[in-house]
Amino acid sequence: MLVAALGVGTTACGSSDGHPLSAKPYDAAGQIAFNSPVGSQKADPDKPLEVTAQGEDGRITDVTATDAQGRYVAGELAADGARWHSTAPLAAGTRYTVRVSTEDEDGSPGRKVMTFDTNAAAKKKRLDVTFGPDSGKYGVGQPVTAKLSAKVKDKKGRAVVERALKVDTQPATEGAWHWVDSKTLHYRPKEYWPTGATINVRSNLEGIKVRDRLWGGAAKPLRLTIGDRIEAVTDAGSHWMTVYRNGEEINSMPVTTGKPGYSTRNGVKVVLGKEYAVRMTSASIGASDFYDKMVYYATRVTDSGEYVHAAPWSVGSQGNANTSHGCTGMSTGNAAWFYETVRQGDIVRVVNSYGADMDPFGNGFGDWNVDWKDWRDGSALLGGVKEGPTAVDAARLRPQV
Repeated sequence: MLVAALGVGTTACGSSDGHPLSAKPYDAAGQIAFNSPVGSQKADPDKPLEVTAQGEDGRITDVTATDAQGRYVAGELAADGARWHSTAPLAAGTRYTVRVSTEDEDGSPGRKVMTFDTNAAAKKKRLDVTFGPDSGKYGVGQPVTAKLSAKVKDKKGRAVVERALKVDTQPATEGAWHWVDSKTLHYRPKEYWPTGATINVRSNLEGIKVRDRLWGGAAKPLRLTIGDRIEAVTDAGSHWMTVYRNGEEINSMPVTTGKPGYSTRNGVKVVLGKEYAVRMTSASIGASDFYDKMVYYATRVTDSGEYVHAAPWSVGSQGNANTSHGCTGMSTGNAAWFYETVRQGDIVRVVNSYGADMDPFGNGFGDWNVDWKDWRDGSALLGGVKEGPTAVDAARLRPQV
């Protein structure tokens, strides 16, 4: 019966029975007005695109506008179908295709397709975007970074930039951009990345006006994959480190951390890289007591020089006392195991130290020490938007460029 019903429906839709929907769409050219030039003239990308219905015998039902790169222009259609206008900026130096659907007073559908080109931006300055880190496989704590070639300070300009920076994840993961400063954004999820996730990052900013005389430039896309969840927890009070893989303990070892005056920073840090041999000197941190040592199996966790590394000279203190200048020291065997086990982006968390808290920015990746509400408040799009299913859906439905 279902097949029969579908067959009847198909016959009815294909017949000329006088129903408005069965008619071929008419040419709606005489029913609409378009505010951008056609032919050899080019449109000003600073001006919004507008389509209006002419006369009283018809209305606009839908408008789609796309540029040569396939980017859609967000817009709003009036409830009475009399006017559609773009709500996102047009790109400079590109071609747009506009498809307009209408209907007349009898409900018959009309169609019109128009194309136009936009002028190149005069005396423009390019805002290029460089994503980081390099494409590859990382730990669950690795933030995505976006470095801008020019400063963007105003909220409106930041919203344009942020809306154009796309992060697609598989599986879908809630996340947000956070403006670290006027030239740097970081992106992270609410929780650590899921194990096995794939992250694709791209920019749709090219040709888009950010502010007067500043237009979006090109950006190389980025693809990351996420490995196992490796998390090392260093308890500076008990002088012990425990390492977990996907929530299960895989190793536990004695360590020594920063002594008084050089206490190791508390909080979550992200592995920045690994160096088999590093020369460490008192001059590098301004220590009053002189030292100059080569250390091995060194895993870096801050830009200022905090490492997890082999410290065979302090084996007697490991598990008993904190004697280092801020690094986490362990036996050579344990340091080699740690070095081989972790990758860039893995988590190293320090608790129960007398040291200061890890800085969120400026000394590696302390991003995870910012709570989720404050992180969202650093977004030009989500700051001040109430969190919850409704807010998330609204963010996903924001106009796209």
